[in-house]
Amino acid sequence: MKPLLLTSLGLLLGTSAFAQHTHMPGMDMSMPPAKPAPAKPKPAAPAPRPKPKPKPVAPAIRPNAARPTPAPRPKPAAAIADTTRTAPAPAMPGMDMPGMNRPAPTAAPAPPAQPTPAMPDHNMPGHDMPGMNMGTNAGTAMPGMAPADSSGMMMTHLRNSFSKSLPMARQGSGTSWHPDSSPMYMQMYQTNGWDVMLMYSVFLRYTRQNFNHDNLRGDANFRANSYVMGMANHLVGQRGLFSIQAMVTADPLTVGGAGYPLLFQTGESWKGEKLHDHQHPHDLLSALAVAYTHAASDNVDLTAYLGYPGEPAIGPPVFMHRPSAANLPSAPLGHHWQDATHIQFGVATLGVRYRNAKLEGSLFTGREPNENRYSFDRPRFDSYSARLSVNPSDNLALQVSAAHLKSPEELEPNDNVDRTSASVLHNANVGRESILSTTAVWGMNRHSGLGEETTYSNSFLLESNLQARSFNLFTRLETLQLNYDELLLPAATDHDAHANRQVSAFTLGASKYLAKTNAGWLDLGLTGTLNTYNTDNTTLLAAYGRNPLSFEVYLRFIAPRMSMHMGHGGMKHGGMKGMKM
Repeated sequence: MKPLLLTSLGLLLGTSAFAQHTHMPGMDMSMPPAKPAPAKPKPAAPAPRPKPKPKPVAPAIRPNAARPTPAPRPKPAAAIADTTRTAPAPAMPGMDMPGMNRPAPTAAPAPPAQPTPAMPDHNMPGHDMPGMNMGTNAGTAMPGMAPADSSGMMMTHLRNSFSKSLPMARQGSGTSWHPDSSPMYMQMYQTNGWDVMLMYSVFLRYTRQNFNHDNLRGDANFRANSYVMGMANHLVGQRGLFSIQAMVTADPLTVGGAGYPLLFQTGESWKGEKLHDHQHPHDLLSALAVAYTHAASDNVDLTAYLGYPGEPAIGPPVFMHRPSAANLPSAPLGHHWQDATHIQFGVATLGVRYRNAKLEGSLFTGREPNENRYSFDRPRFDSYSARLSVNPSDNLALQVSAAHLKSPEELEPNDNVDRTSASVLHNANVGRESILSTTAVWGMNRHSGLGEETTYSNSFLLESNLQARSFNLFTRLETLQLNYDELLLPAATDHDAHANRQVSAFTLGASKYLAKTNAGWLDLGLTGTLNTYNTDNTTLLAAYGRNPLSFEVYLRFIAPRMSMHMGHGGMKHGGMKGMKM
């Protein structure tokens, strides 16, 4: 009797629950205020216990349940949103029925209630790629694209003119190497399969040399030294790379044949006399060269280089293209011991690279350019050189080289020079947007053919340049051995004329950027130089005085760091604000 009573009670409760379900105000937003809703919770409490009992009723409910299902279709979002705000208890989880397809979402308000935490899934955190965010805020800039360390990432995607496997940042003057992390100031284009690079620099400068000794050697004037250099390369088949370089300067016009004042500088001639205490101008056409590189593999390159004029494999990159000297308006005093052979009319170089080492040999014209800065000198190919370059890390570039130069000076045709050089170039990131570039160079000249005596002279250089966002700080320390003959000073004997005298120069400078545009960067700079020597030398003391001082003030306009244009609707990046997509 008791089981029969319980069964009857279960059927009664099931029918009541079904009535509550089929007339469910929860499926209609206007029904919740109805009074019957509060009357039902009492039987709802025991509902979970008889959960198995209503299942036999399900087949009877299924046909009727099919009719109400279309009704909620237009309002599923509203119904779900409302049930998440109201008490979920009336949903009666114990009364879930397989046939009730439409009310099923009401039993699962929790998933729609969490759309906000689910949103990050659309960004695929597991597949995040640095620098690939496509927004426009600061976070979209690619890593490594800040002004100081921009040379890294972007340049690795542009070809070196002499190797498909090397970053373009490694490319120095001629075929020399910079560290891979070197900043580069240039415009870059990619069009029709060509990588094109354009570099330029103009110094408008006033200099006064030895201003603390007005009546002794020294000079003051306003001059402008400059250059514009273009480089382009193109792939040839699967393994070939063709490149061309050209460089011009306005020095013959804006500096003049006598050059710009620079105390204790020597080398080349003007109006039939040796230049002294002045830096000679460069030829109007300073470079015109072509090269072809065959990639035997990713690790091995073979390169042939021809220049008229060009730069043979001697010494470090020339001073005007070194990051460590980019803000220094004057040439080093040791220029003719270290890197003076960057304009030789007739150069042929063969080189082989294995990984991060390169061995080169050059045949070239030993004679330096003559006084006519607009002419093309006769190629002779009478001199030779060899250089080993090694880049052990991204921040280091090392080289050692030796050369035999036949008759380099026009006024001393019988004087031959054997030149030996070694250098270290280094970069270091200093903070987020600054880079410190440093170069150390040793150069030695062995002169033969001047009378019966063979002489040796050495030069040492250490220069650094801190390139920051808004300013630059730089220094150059030099010491070298000069003689009276080079300085056109009187000497009692020929031996005395060619004896070495130690001279040093200490330069400090700073510049402040005034403007940065896609066309170029403009800065205002000031340098000061102290020269020292052994003051027991009465000849030098009479010519220069004690501790001669010099200064320069300049405006410099230079290509922006890492500007790139890509032809045919490509990208343009200038001013180094980062590559924002």
